[in-house]
Amino acid sequence: MKPTYPLKLTCKEAAALMVAREDRALPLADRAALRMHLLICKACPRFERQLLTMRNAMKQWRGYVDGEGER
Repeated sequence: MKPTYPLKLTCKEAAALMVAREDRALPLADRAALRMHLLICKACPRFERQLLTMRNAMKQWRGYVDGEGER
């Protein structure tokens, strides 16, 4: 049987946590595991930046749409 380490995530698990973090607050153990993964992984911080870019773009788009609706 393969040992499991509660703070060790795969990139797939880290990506799922980053997406879930957009909708809800993560438990402390998940936040710690995600932070540790982001420190040692090269690809996942890039995905995190892409999520932030998409979130900011959606925020601007919502403001743009709301601004047009008021005219």
